[in-house]
Amino acid sequence: MGTGENEESLTNRQGHPVTDNQNVRTVGNRGPTTLENYDFLEKISHFDRERIPERVVHARGAGAHGYFETYGKAGAEDVSTYTRAKVFQGAGKQTPVFVRFSTVAGAKESPETARDPRGFAVKFYTEDGNWDLVGNNLKIFFVRDPIKFPDMIHAFKPDPVTNIQNPERMFDFVSQSPEATHMITFLFSPWGIPANYRQMQGSGVNTYKWVNAEGKAVLVKYHWEPLSQGIRNLTQKEADEIQGKNTSHATQDLYEAIDRGEYPEWELCVQIMSDDEHPELDFDPLDDTKLWPTDKFPFLPVGKMVLNKNPENFFAEVEQASFGTGVLVDGLDFSDDKMLQGRTFSYSDTQRYRVGANYLQLPINAPKKRVATNQRDGQSTYYVDAAPGKNPHVNYEPSVLDGLKESKQEGKEHHPAYNDRLVREGIDRPNNFGQAGETYRNFEEWEKEELVSNLADALAVSHKTIQETMIDHFTQADEEYGRRVAQKLEEVLAQMKDMQNNDQIGTADSEKAMYSAQRKSHKADPY
Repeated sequence: MGTGENEESLTNRQGHPVTDNQNVRTVGNRGPTTLENYDFLEKISHFDRERIPERVVHARGAGAHGYFETYGKAGAEDVSTYTRAKVFQGAGKQTPVFVRFSTVAGAKESPETARDPRGFAVKFYTEDGNWDLVGNNLKIFFVRDPIKFPDMIHAFKPDPVTNIQNPERMFDFVSQSPEATHMITFLFSPWGIPANYRQMQGSGVNTYKWVNAEGKAVLVKYHWEPLSQGIRNLTQKEADEIQGKNTSHATQDLYEAIDRGEYPEWELCVQIMSDDEHPELDFDPLDDTKLWPTDKFPFLPVGKMVLNKNPENFFAEVEQASFGTGVLVDGLDFSDDKMLQGRTFSYSDTQRYRVGANYLQLPINAPKKRVATNQRDGQSTYYVDAAPGKNPHVNYEPSVLDGLKESKQEGKEHHPAYNDRLVREGIDRPNNFGQAGETYRNFEEWEKEELVSNLADALAVSHKTIQETMIDHFTQADEEYGRRVAQKLEEVLAQMKDMQNNDQIGTADSEKAMYSAQRKSHKADPY
């Protein structure tokens, strides 16, 4: 203990006991202050740096701890038939997990009622190291090529001049990216606003591979299906009512459910497909804008996840949690999915920028097993990844001076073969509208009505060329779909003729809300 210190005493980061945490040092009790106020300067300079750069996407989020329990099977077969990943072996084995849920386009304090995909990222702390399964609640995506991703996000984010999210920008991009029609159909239906984080599905979205002990691989897609809590979605009107009272309803719902012992559970299911091009399908199985038909590739349960512990510190755990699609363990592998390979560089790269080069030394990100590397230094190095008893002077490999050695390869390596030209081309089977039409036809009537109404409201502020292109896309998906959106759009445009502003930069409803604030406000005198 320091001078005048006990177990409850406040100290600064240097370990100095703080004897006055209420007053800065001043010339007289009225000031001015002096520059050598060390305790104050340490406190305020750290406070000035309490926030790290906000995620460009998935900034708004919540999280929880729990465990994954494997069934040891993939459907009725032993899971080792398809993968040697230890996390799936041995029925009943449990692996600790941390899950972060999020919205995609909004800022850190944006409402959780936004019409937006939801992130669903799971970090498995396996005996072979971390495995990150990073996906969304919806099972498909807007684009199939990673070079389009930055433009897509720019179009969905607020206008760089007005700082207002304008649907015209989004539909301008989407109208020139017809592969997005399927995702737009889901997003503008009630599936675009899950009731909360507990009652939504999750998906790895991209196609991965499983590799067994013989080095043989299959293509695999991951799906999280809610168990007892079920699936619930919101209409736009319902979401608006909730947002007027609580912009953090989903975070609160998750925290309180776990706090009262109602632990949310999801079953992890996989779809498995042989690793080839499958010419019998009318789409490319690596295309992340498509669903794999369940009649041909059924959901096979492989385990369940339970979230049973809330974070003790939101910033340290939820905000600093860092995920990457390239974080795979033995028995799991990459497919040739273009979006997966683009994401694999981007995710880990953004964590190094946002949290720092040593983000994997933070407790929430560190694996729960031994780590021994030759990586050294960099900002915020917390410790050296050295192995006990090894030569501390050797931070390289290979070496004969008692440094780290390579691990032994267990199981045969998977060696995919390639023989083709290096090109910059789109895929051969885009089929941009087929599944969008199927999805529309599978909706219940109230879901169709909600979809059509939401699309018309958002398209109403778009340029006529954009409107016509989007209606053409919907019509190619399903004739009724396009016709209903066109009719509803005419109704919305007729209602908007009476508005004062002919240059709207938001939806029709947001425009009405702006004028409502002017009309319903109460005059006040200056004070």
